[in-house]
Amino acid sequence: MERDCRSPNVSPTPVSNPSSRPVVLKFGGTSVRDAKAIRRLCEIVSDQSLPTVLVVSALAGVTDTLVDLGQRAADGGQREFTEQVETVHRRHIELAEQVVSGAARDALVAVIDEQCRELEILLHAVGVLRELSPRSADAIAALGELLSSRLVAGALSTAGVPARWVDAQTLLVTDDSHDRARPIMDVTTDRVRDTVRPLLEAGQVPVIGGYVGATEDGVTTTLGRGGSDYSAAVFGSILDAHELQIWTDVDGMLTADPRVVSEARLVPRLSFAEASELAYFGAKVLHPATIQPAVERNIPVRILNARHPERLGTTITAEGGDGSAVTALACKRGLTVIEITSARMLMAHGFLKRLFEVFDRLETPVDVVTTSEVNVSVTIDNPCHLPELVAELSTFANVSTEPDMALLCVVGEGLQADPRLFPRVVGMLDDIACRMVSQSASRRNLTFVLRETDLPRAMKRLHDQCFATLHPATL
Repeated sequence: MERDCRSPNVSPTPVSNPSSRPVVLKFGGTSVRDAKAIRRLCEIVSDQSLPTVLVVSALAGVTDTLVDLGQRAADGGQREFTEQVETVHRRHIELAEQVVSGAARDALVAVIDEQCRELEILLHAVGVLRELSPRSADAIAALGELLSSRLVAGALSTAGVPARWVDAQTLLVTDDSHDRARPIMDVTTDRVRDTVRPLLEAGQVPVIGGYVGATEDGVTTTLGRGGSDYSAAVFGSILDAHELQIWTDVDGMLTADPRVVSEARLVPRLSFAEASELAYFGAKVLHPATIQPAVERNIPVRILNARHPERLGTTITAEGGDGSAVTALACKRGLTVIEITSARMLMAHGFLKRLFEVFDRLETPVDVVTTSEVNVSVTIDNPCHLPELVAELSTFANVSTEPDMALLCVVGEGLQADPRLFPRVVGMLDDIACRMVSQSASRRNLTFVLRETDLPRAMKRLHDQCFATLHPATL
């Protein structure tokens, strides 16, 4: 049941310009991890001049804990999951006592108590059956966002912001593909317009848990890890938002993974296409699916640091950035290369269809594909079905695998504009063994597959040379 978490001691002040296009703010787990972070969030929301919709992730680490709880219960670890439930319960109660006051705090504590009891009952049922169904797994994982969004709504009300909690399960309607559900947009659009727009017009700030939805029959679903970004983008698209702001714990998109390249620097502006490439090929700041709803409505996306809200951040628009030849580098580790060879059948009618039907049946996405006269090579980042893949592919081809590989992707509109860049970038890795090299037809990315142990050296070299020599002014 929906609850109004406003403190009775606070007189709501309507948000200015209620008829304006709203701004959608999404806060990640590290931005709601503790009382200090939540108070910073309240200050950021208070400073907004446009009608505001808030989407929040679970507290940092909570979703991982909940996923682990489900598996422990299925494995029969009752004592362990009981202790973990109490840890989750206590963390939320302590936060509620720190950031929410008055009757709203008492109501919130009661809700936390009730939902954690329901979680324990569900886990006991999983333990009895010794089976964690996809439906049960989603019901368990969804609790993090449902609790954090209530906490944030209560904290905002205590801080004087007229916040109203909205249950994401009543708002985001999805199909029944548990753990990777997709919104049913026409139904979701009606519900968002019927529920969220009236709150905005009344000067309130709707607070919604990300990542979580429900089927039309009310069965809880989740959008997959990182799905809070997608939730925010869907709401922003439906509301024709002025802007989508993603608040995290970094300054924005960087020119490289700072764990690999310490000299990585901020990318102030980039295009939707570049951001999609970077997100897909390993940039952790942005969930790959986030971009598409924003692209469709041409809604700018800003990535901002909740710890340092005064910093510029990264702005993503259709037009893109400053004209640099290379925008950024991205990488993925833990890949496996699968090499499929068949001199008899390769390029014969139906061969590629048959090959990729195997990956489709086993629900294994492919990152990079290269082909030759007698060979198809692909990379996968999830090896859980690798034995089955090899077994099925081996019925009509010779198959070999190579684990512990990595992907290094160079992204930039300049690769499309200047054909000289391709050979220059490839030449920078002339002494590093590249297992595969691929460039898309859009010529917006250049991708190398290499041994994981070679990734740091390759990435540092590309970063040093690309950002020192490949700016248009030096070409």
